[in-house]
Amino acid sequence: MEKERIKISVRNLVEFILRSGNLDNRRTSAADREAMQKGSRIHRKIQKQMKASYKAEVPLKWEEEYSDFIIEIEGRADGIIDDEEECVIDEIKGVYRDLYFLEEPVPVHKAQAMCYAYFYASQKKLSKMEVQMTYCHLETEEIKRFREEFSFSYLKKWFEDLLSEYYKWANFQYQKRIERRQSMESLEFPYPYRKGQKELVSGVYHTMRTEKQLFIQAPTGIGKTMAAIFPAARAVGEGYGDKIFYLTAKTITRTVAEEAFHILKEKGLSYKTISITAKEKLCLCEETDCNPEKCPYAEGHFDRVNAAVFEILNEKDTYLREDLLKQAEKHRVCPYEMCLDISSWVDAVICDYNYVFDPNVYLRRFFSDGVKGDYLFLIDEAHNLVERGRKMYSAVLCKEDFLETAKIVKEHSAKLYKILKKCNRLMLEYKRECDECTVMENIAGLSLQLLNLLGEMENFLEKEHEEKVQKAVLEFSFSVRHFLNMYDIADENYVIYSHYDEEQRFLITLYCVNPKKNLQECLNKGRGTVFFSGTFLPLPYYRSLFSERRDDYAICASSPFLRENLKLLVACDVSSKYTRRGFSEYEKMAEYIYEMAVGKQGNYMVFFPSYRMLEDIYEIFRNKTEERKFEVSCILQNSNMTEREREEFLEAFQNNITRTLIGFCVMGGIFSEGIDLTGERLIGAAIVGTGLPQVGCEREILKNYYDEKEQNGFAYAYRYPGMNKVLQAAGRVIRTKEDRGVVLLLDERFLQREYLELFPQEWQGYDRCTIRSAGQKIKDFWNEESKQ
Repeated sequence: MEKERIKISVRNLVEFILRSGNLDNRRTSAADREAMQKGSRIHRKIQKQMKASYKAEVPLKWEEEYSDFIIEIEGRADGIIDDEEECVIDEIKGVYRDLYFLEEPVPVHKAQAMCYAYFYASQKKLSKMEVQMTYCHLETEEIKRFREEFSFSYLKKWFEDLLSEYYKWANFQYQKRIERRQSMESLEFPYPYRKGQKELVSGVYHTMRTEKQLFIQAPTGIGKTMAAIFPAARAVGEGYGDKIFYLTAKTITRTVAEEAFHILKEKGLSYKTISITAKEKLCLCEETDCNPEKCPYAEGHFDRVNAAVFEILNEKDTYLREDLLKQAEKHRVCPYEMCLDISSWVDAVICDYNYVFDPNVYLRRFFSDGVKGDYLFLIDEAHNLVERGRKMYSAVLCKEDFLETAKIVKEHSAKLYKILKKCNRLMLEYKRECDECTVMENIAGLSLQLLNLLGEMENFLEKEHEEKVQKAVLEFSFSVRHFLNMYDIADENYVIYSHYDEEQRFLITLYCVNPKKNLQECLNKGRGTVFFSGTFLPLPYYRSLFSERRDDYAICASSPFLRENLKLLVACDVSSKYTRRGFSEYEKMAEYIYEMAVGKQGNYMVFFPSYRMLEDIYEIFRNKTEERKFEVSCILQNSNMTEREREEFLEAFQNNITRTLIGFCVMGGIFSEGIDLTGERLIGAAIVGTGLPQVGCEREILKNYYDEKEQNGFAYAYRYPGMNKVLQAAGRVIRTKEDRGVVLLLDERFLQREYLELFPQEWQGYDRCTIRSAGQKIKDFWNEESKQ
């Protein structure tokens, strides 16, 4: 039987084993500097300029065999010069910093080159090798080189020491894989299968085995989370993957995934899982400022973190926020950075979409170098990825930020001040040509100046400045870099436009209209992907925004619940259209809410398209209930709720009903999806309006973009996103097979063909109503329940 292989890239090996010293955010990171595609172009340009004996992009691999397993290390040397005169490994790095400040190679860069030198010298049986570090300034294309010669015996001893440090980690990984595989042999699905659930389990397993992409449209209650996690874990156990990424948009769905893994572990699964929490929530200091002068956990962090990680990996299998904080305090390391390190060694990572897709946040240890990994992606509530994807791959520059930064640096750097003012003048020219919103054809002139600016900001940050100045330049450099990164990948899926914000600041936006190409590039780094949601209607719309593949397939599961448990009423005499909004229409809506509430004592929610409408209709409803002496408690969502206030809002919805409670909420907000109020905790919901996004610059750009492609622009920009909010809000009512409830759709537009076509299967059999008939229909529904 072939031995188990433990694989690691050259870069990951040297960065992991050789790191030391402080954690410091006061400098821009090398990883960010190298991220731009311009770096790749510089590589190619330098390689083409070299002599004929220069071989570019040479793949190199090393295998070290032990009694139980083989460590496989691979990478790609940027260049190798091999002729009668010399034998040199060339490592090329593109940077923005002034090469004057670079007095020696960055240690991990040199270590990468030394690994390649040892691999190549072993292959060719050479007694010595030279290592060349080639640093190239990405704007000026100035080059600075460092050369050093090593004997083969020195390289051999150095590499053996490096590998001996890594051995315990590789052995840990090997032992963990054996335990994981053995734990799967008798593992069964932990529940009796619900209707449609077995089909989902089979579909997910097949997807992972065949390296495909699957879209699952499945209503609430079918058990999507377990139906995705169980077969993905089985696929890993059978060698069809090595790590699961369970991606969520909200904290509540992360908790559901944690519970699913916990249940499988109780059934015998040996699996290490970590939930990645935002840096701000994990920070042990009052202010998140990661540098050794401000944070004791940053000082010497890299000297201690490997020991902290190895210890906790051997102590437990689940790593939640409280576990990470405790371990970080014990070893005096940054809990967030330690959390990211632990993620390299676990079987499943539960995290926000950002950690896979966002170009500024994604986990570089897994996704930066373009190497395909054995990753399985499970994307929960994937409908949220539409707007999140657009936001991640868009970028904005504000004219006023150039002026503000210029003021801050004026007394510190005449050169940086001059470049900032030049960029501001360019922005001013664009501003003069802008009405409220202007689509721009070309900003090449600005992009060239921004490259110049970024290089000078890098030089500025190499020197010490007072904290306020350093921080301002660093933060603005992040914005400029992100803008340039997005400009570099902008294609037909982007629209560039200028506009003004609410404070009348002038902005230029690179707007990613369709994020599918960028999302697909990230997913291609894994093995298989499952997108799942309760509201994937219409499916072609979502596929067109997430995937470039033509071999995707889909499963549309039917609801496992009895249709008669839901009373769906569509009002045909009320509308939330802007042209109809006013007291008369609001009074009718308030009457509908009243009729729903008097139908049965219990807990209800009402969802509105805006806070303004929520407040206006609440006032009318409150006056109505006071006049009729109807006892009801109302709680209102507001736009600035703290985490504790959100918890208290949901805690008000209890099973022991002693009064009628109505929560007034906004559609698309924190209470309209991802929350489980089962049983008597919620027995009805009214949805006011069709959820259409507000008309604005970007919505109109979306509409025009799809109209030009001869697709339904209004549907893509407004109707589909709006209907998704409606479906999510309505989905709060029926969560289990015991639940019964009422859903009121308060807008006559729902009866139009375009909206009826978007109704899910479980909404067939809806009932039309008016203000006069709604109350009786609701009472009849509850009377039927009392007869059962």
